[in-house]
Amino acid sequence: MSEQDTFWIKLGQRGFGLLLLVIGVVMLYFTLTSLTELAAFSGFFGFLSVIVLVLGIVLLIAKPPE
Repeated sequence: MSEQDTFWIKLGQRGFGLLLLVIGVVMLYFTLTSLTELAAFSGFFGFLSVIVLVLGIVLLIAKPPE
């Protein structure tokens, strides 16, 4: 892979990780602020929010192959 290809892969990975991180935080915020409306599904949506948040963090931390 050329140097330019590696740059774009890193940029895409970081950008997608940041996007997932923001979406996970927003999902978690809305889940925690509307626990009464969600009732029995609050645990499910909280779990999904944490999964998206963790995926975003992993993408930000991970190094792409060189």
